[in-house]
Amino acid sequence: SRVCLVVAPEHGQIREYYSRLKPKRLQIEFAVQVEPLGTADAVAAAEEVVGAQPFLMLNSDNHYPLEALCALRGASGSAVVAFDRDSMFAGSNIPPERLSSFAVVEADGDGFLKRIIEKPDERTLARLPRPLGVGMNCWRFTPTIFQACRSIGPSPRGELEITDAAQYAIDRLGERFQVFRCTEPVLDLSSRGD
Repeated sequence: SRVCLVVAPEHGQIREYYSRLKPKRLQIEFAVQVEPLGTADAVAAAEEVVGAQPFLMLNSDNHYPLEALCALRGASGSAVVAFDRDSMFAGSNIPPERLSSFAVVEADGDGFLKRIIEKPDERTLARLPRPLGVGMNCWRFTPTIFQACRSIGPSPRGELEITDAAQYAIDRLGERFQVFRCTEPVLDLSSRGD
């Protein structure tokens, strides 16, 4: 029933649009990400709005399958959806060469996140167990993630990556992320062509 949109300081049109819309089922709130420093920074910007409640985090430019969102909503702690890589190749509108560079989710034998590998190379992909799960920024977080977001440094790309924050939460804070596997594809809506 509550939605927090993380926006840049200059994105007043989004705020105006939703203020005029006056939705009946949702309460829409805003958090401002002062600079585009990465997804972990965007999540950290939402801390004041989210408070001490668990929350779902997803990219606004992706269309996620209902199955994935329902799985996260029903989880009791932190969780992530691993989208089947072969299903993504077959049913997504994301070009295969771009999809090949997405993060890969590796679960342990109990179905919890062991590690998430951002932009894996071919050798890394070849040695991972099958089926491969692609990370598409479809998460359920507890407030522990805010400490992790504040504790990481920039990635080689110069961004505060949510994958690094999740790995930090696992390795340093003892957080466990249940992995939900999904065979439905995600549609990308990043550009008008999509």
